[in-house]
Amino acid sequence: MFQWRLLQAVCVLSACVCLVLAYEEDFEVNYADTYYNEITDGETPEPTPSPAPCNSPDLTKWDKIFSMLENSQMRENMLLQYADDIIKVEMGSLRGEMLRFVAQYGGSCGVAVETAGRRLALQLEGRLRETLERFKFRDQIFPAAGNSVGNSNHLEAMLQQLLSAAQTQTSRLAKLETSCFSSLGAGMGMNTKTGSQLPAGGGPRLQEQEVTSQDLALDEVLAALQQSRLELGEVLRSSRQRHLPAGCDMALLFPMRSRRIYTSVIPDVPLSVSTFTVCMWVKPTTVSNKTVLFSYGNRRNPYEIQLLLGQTSALFTIGGEAHLVEALGVVNPGGTSEWIHLCGAWSSEQGLASLWVAGKKVASTPGVAEGHVLPDGGSLQLGQERNGCCSSSPSSGSAVAGFEEGFDPKMAFAGKMTGVNMWDRVLSEEEISQVALQEGQGCKQRGNMVAWGVTEMVPHGGAQFIN
Repeated sequence: MFQWRLLQAVCVLSACVCLVLAYEEDFEVNYADTYYNEITDGETPEPTPSPAPCNSPDLTKWDKIFSMLENSQMRENMLLQYADDIIKVEMGSLRGEMLRFVAQYGGSCGVAVETAGRRLALQLEGRLRETLERFKFRDQIFPAAGNSVGNSNHLEAMLQQLLSAAQTQTSRLAKLETSCFSSLGAGMGMNTKTGSQLPAGGGPRLQEQEVTSQDLALDEVLAALQQSRLELGEVLRSSRQRHLPAGCDMALLFPMRSRRIYTSVIPDVPLSVSTFTVCMWVKPTTVSNKTVLFSYGNRRNPYEIQLLLGQTSALFTIGGEAHLVEALGVVNPGGTSEWIHLCGAWSSEQGLASLWVAGKKVASTPGVAEGHVLPDGGSLQLGQERNGCCSSSPSSGSAVAGFEEGFDPKMAFAGKMTGVNMWDRVLSEEEISQVALQEGQGCKQRGNMVAWGVTEMVPHGGAQFIN
C-alpha cells in the first residue's frame, strides 16, 4: 500500500517536471521573435505624419472680420447691460435719498422760506410807506416849487402803484405758501387740521405725489417772484429816472428848443488855460443833428470849446470844428429817458483830446489844437452857442446888442442838465469814473474853474433850476 502511493507520487512529480521544461522552451522561442516596430541599426525609417485630429478649411479675411464684429457686439451688449444696471441702482438710491430728505426737512425749509418772504414783504412795504410820507412832507413844505410839484405828484402815484403791487404780491405769496404746506401735509400723511399722522397707505407712490406737488408749488412761487421782480424793477427804474444822479440837489431845466432859452455861466477865474476837463450830466428830451450842451467863445472865435450831441453821437471840439473828436452810438436817436454823463478833456502840450461817456473813454484824437491857449474874456453858455454874435442891432431889447441874434433855435438843448464842472487840468481815468457814478456823490466833486452849485449860473428865457 505504501509502495503504491509512493509510485503515484513519483509519477505526479515527473509530470510536473516535464511541464516546466516544456514552458521554458516555448518562452525562449517567443522572446527570440522580432517585433514589427523594432528599429534596426542598418535602416533609417521614414517618419510617417500622424493625421490631424480635425480637418478645417482656411478662414478668409471676411470670416475673420465677421468674427471680430460678433465679438465686439457681444462685448458692447455686456457693457450696456452693466451700465444699465448701475444707473438703475444709482437712480433708485438717489430717489430714496430725495424722498427721505423731503420727509425730514420739507417742513423746516418751508417755514424758513415763509418767514423770509413775509419779512421781506413787510420791510418793502414799510420802506414804501416811509418814502410816500417823505414826499408828502416835502410837498407841504415846498408848495410853490413849479414843475417839481407835478413831478412829485407823478412820483407819488408811481410809488402808490408800487405799494399796491407789493401788497398784491404779498397776498399771492401767502396763498402759494398755504397751498404748498397743505400739499406737503397731504403728501406726508398729516392731518392739516389736527397735525396728527395719518396711516400711510400709498407707500412710494404717495411720496412721488408729494414730491410732484411740492415741485409744482415751488415752480408757482418762483414764477410769481420773477414776475414781482420784473414789476418792481420797472417801477424802480421809472422812479430812478425822475431822481437826480450822483447826489445832485438841483438841475437846470430847458423846457423846449428856443433861441431865448439858455443859461449863461460867469466863472470866478479866467478861462485862459492850455489844458482843461469839462463834465456834466444831461438828460435830453429831443436831439437834433447838432445840439449844443457847453459852449465857450469870444468875438474872434465863438467856437473855442464845444460839447455837442448828434442824433446818435457825442462831439467835442477845440478851437473850431476842424479839431473834432466824435464818438458814435452813444445816444439813443431822438432823445433818451435816462441820464448820460459826458466829459471832454484836452491838453495843449500834446494836443490830445478825449471824449468820455458814462465814465469810459470812447474816443481820443492826438494833434488837436496843439500849442493853442484858450483866450480870456469870452462868454460861456449852457444849452446854446453864440455863433454869429455881437453885431449891434437897434431893434434888440437885450442888454447886449445882437445877443439873441447870435443863437440858433435848431441847436438849442431841450431837457435837463446837472453836475456841470470844469477843471484846469486833465482828470485821471479813476477820477472821471468816480464822477460818472450815478449812485455815487459825483456832484460833491466840484471843479476849480466852474463848480456846480457854487459858480454863478443865470438862466434865461424859460430855463430854470428845479429840485
